[in-house]
Amino acid sequence: MSTPRLLPVFSLAGRVALVTGASRGLGREMAAALAEAGAMVALGGRDRARLEAVRGEIEAAGGRAEIAAFALEDEAACVAAVADIARRHGRLDIMLNNAAMISWSAISQSSTEEWRRTLEVNLTATYVLCREAAGVMLRHGHGRIINVASLLALVGRPRTAAYVASKHAVVGLTRTLASELGARGITCNAIAPGYFLTEINDSVKARPGMLQLVADATAVGRWGEPREMRGIAVFLASDASAYVNGHVLVADGGLSAALNLPPAA
Repeated sequence: MSTPRLLPVFSLAGRVALVTGASRGLGREMAAALAEAGAMVALGGRDRARLEAVRGEIEAAGGRAEIAAFALEDEAACVAAVADIARRHGRLDIMLNNAAMISWSAISQSSTEEWRRTLEVNLTATYVLCREAAGVMLRHGHGRIINVASLLALVGRPRTAAYVASKHAVVGLTRTLASELGARGITCNAIAPGYFLTEINDSVKARPGMLQLVADATAVGRWGEPREMRGIAVFLASDASAYVNGHVLVADGGLSAALNLPPAA
């Protein structure tokens, strides 16, 4: 692959990355961006057919990718995935925890099973993968851990108790790892996306009037496009962010920064 036409500080040439939830949405775009910047990207997810399609797209564009199919609920599989990458490539430089699930229910109607599964996928798997990746990174004294949180890691929202709790916890985990690993060459940061046009938001988009309501409430006047996560991922994965650690980068079009009510309100 030719040298990426980027400023050298953004280059990921020679780096190895694992991206979870890489088969669709934000994960797909971020995985493609890391590959475009020069990294070899292991595509994490459970849908092998979709992952193969993403790998084909990356390779067609001149990048390198491989499949790492495993279920986040399976701790042994998470551990094995990181170990396999480290064994075959001798390193793991970038761990991007993107995969997540959300369920909607009023607190009085929610179940402990729903709570446990959401935290298992969104939080416990992130912890396990961070732990295993950090073990590999510490051998080389360098690494980038990126955890995808959410705008809902900063605020609350009705009918999403498990999801909101899990994402608040991801931010806490991120800051703790930043404080523990930073002096050893490993940074840990989080991304807090707002409303993007992805499958995880299908139920929101399907509600009458919600597409326009969200657009009107967002300072830039629209939903996010998944491709707009590409630059953020490369920045946090590269040496361009070497002095950024423990940060939560909010990508929500200004939704959380501005009270975007109609002028007469």
